[in-house]
Amino acid sequence: MNLQDLRIPIGEWVDAMVDWLTVNLEWMFDGIAEILGSLIDALEMALQWPPALVTIAILALIALFARNWKFGLFTALSFGLIATMGQWEAAMSTLALVLVASVLAVLIGLPLGIIAARNQTFSSILRPLLDFMQTMPSFVYLIPAIIFFGIGKVPGVVATIVFSMPPGARLTELGLRQVDAEVVEAGEAFGASPTKILTRVQIPLALPTIMAGVNQVIMLALSMVVIAGIVGAGGLGAEVFRGVTRLNVGLGFEGGLSVVIVAVFLDRITSAFGSKASSRTSK
Repeated sequence: MNLQDLRIPIGEWVDAMVDWLTVNLEWMFDGIAEILGSLIDALEMALQWPPALVTIAILALIALFARNWKFGLFTALSFGLIATMGQWEAAMSTLALVLVASVLAVLIGLPLGIIAARNQTFSSILRPLLDFMQTMPSFVYLIPAIIFFGIGKVPGVVATIVFSMPPGARLTELGLRQVDAEVVEAGEAFGASPTKILTRVQIPLALPTIMAGVNQVIMLALSMVVIAGIVGAGGLGAEVFRGVTRLNVGLGFEGGLSVVIVAVFLDRITSAFGSKASSRTSK
């Protein structure tokens, strides 16, 4: 018997499930789209409303206090370059999408990691799901997102959340499991409740690893948001996609360079917070 003749219609099953969800949970998807759309629009307006020089100064001050004056100067010059290339509005739109997607991915991933660290059965179930989410090609997430939410920023953010969430859950679980068992036992010996042990002992000690997970979430979110520009999410992804479709090397390079600048800024900021958390826990 030829195995090729024994076809399992997984694709048809998935199509049927998506159709059922679209028909029966339309009210839920509409509500999610309304909430996410409002969050994205509000943050995008907040980033684009001040003059570019004001926003650049604020970002430079954040970089200065997070790291040092060199990074503050780099931030001012690099975001000034984005503005002079005519990519300012697209960059702020991308930054808004990344921040919304990253915050929501962290809010979902951290509780999952905490539960997995405290429950081995839940961890055994969650681990293969996270493997599936991380190894699935990122473009695939855009298909159901478009079906559920249509074209625009919302499906891009939803696909980004799904794609970027796994590192947050994984590294949260890893950080909590790496906390010295003797420290936890000492807290229990003093009569601390499980909640206090978690919030006052385990999470502070695991914070450097958790922040590393947050950093990975942000980097994956940025990469996915750029891809989501294909489905109308706008921002720098749309600029890069426009450059590709028109074979415009200059436009594609400007969009790509702006993505690199935003990525470096977010990476260094989150790394700085992680380093500060590590120095506090080591004292």
